[in-house]
Amino acid sequence: MGMGEMEVIECDVAIIGGGPAGCTCALYTSRADLSTVILDKNPASGALAITSHIANYPGVDRAMTGAELLDQMRVQALEYGTRYERAQVFMIDTTEDETGDTVYTKCVYTPDVTVKARSLVLATGAMGRVGKPFPGEKEFLGQGVSYCATCDAAFYRDAVVAVYGASTEAIEEALFLTKFVKTLHWITSADISKDTAAGLERNRLLDQDLLEQLYACENVDHLEQTRLVEVVGDMSGVQGVKVKRRGSEEEEFIEAEGAFIYGAGGGSKPMTDFCQSKIDLDESGGVIVDEDMKTSATGVYAIGDIRNTEYKQVVVAASDGCIAAMSIEKFLNNRKTVKVDWIHK
Repeated sequence: MGMGEMEVIECDVAIIGGGPAGCTCALYTSRADLSTVILDKNPASGALAITSHIANYPGVDRAMTGAELLDQMRVQALEYGTRYERAQVFMIDTTEDETGDTVYTKCVYTPDVTVKARSLVLATGAMGRVGKPFPGEKEFLGQGVSYCATCDAAFYRDAVVAVYGASTEAIEEALFLTKFVKTLHWITSADISKDTAAGLERNRLLDQDLLEQLYACENVDHLEQTRLVEVVGDMSGVQGVKVKRRGSEEEEFIEAEGAFIYGAGGGSKPMTDFCQSKIDLDESGGVIVDEDMKTSATGVYAIGDIRNTEYKQVVVAASDGCIAAMSIEKFLNNRKTVKVDWIHK
């Protein structure tokens, strides 16, 4: 492959997303001798990866972290032959008409590699933000606006960032950012603490241990009772945010290179932007599937939280991955019945 040439990978199964759903699917398809490629934006950015402890996954010690469990799932898939590529997917093709290929009728595009596949699995989860965006939020998404500190914190080493949100998720993300940034402006419109006759009282809806850890960070500046008004930027990306403090008539500009937004409903929107309306979605933005995890596009499957199921559990995501894999094996080999994966010599 010469300089400037993008690598093209051909496979039976392309899986977008390396969480528990994607890794389980890959484990089963690889064991079925189907060449499988996982494309994962960041192994540390998914819902399971940022979970501090797993207490309800069968057979797993409750002291195990989400990242540790996910590492084991990934390694297991790789040991059976899955190829793992860290890459950000920006577009897919789902039909023979689009790809112009009668064999590899699916194509996944990333800045670093193109994957041509006979079947495609969507397993990107649901950690996008829902709710009405702030002015400038959509315009600078990916250019300074982020919903995932674990994905993007390294880009802001020694920089100034703003984090908006009064939720435990926002606190966890802010804590992760403090390891990298010079200054973190934590903006909350809600009351986090208030003076009472018994002394300072914290908001009991938040994780108190995490809250104390964040307050203990010397590089955190907390703007309480302050509303985010707008994300401001130019061609180079985010330059700062406009805020308005309670009781003040004037807006205030705060310089920042990054804006991490965790407003109401943050972190629960299915991540389907790369699908570009090629897959049918329900009213909540989840990918519509049947009992075999098939989507509206032939040979395309969706598993895990991208379906926007209300049962957002690791064991459910893994189950989805198993179902999709067995359905794919049946589809690619033109079987009438599902081949079980119980006994292997």
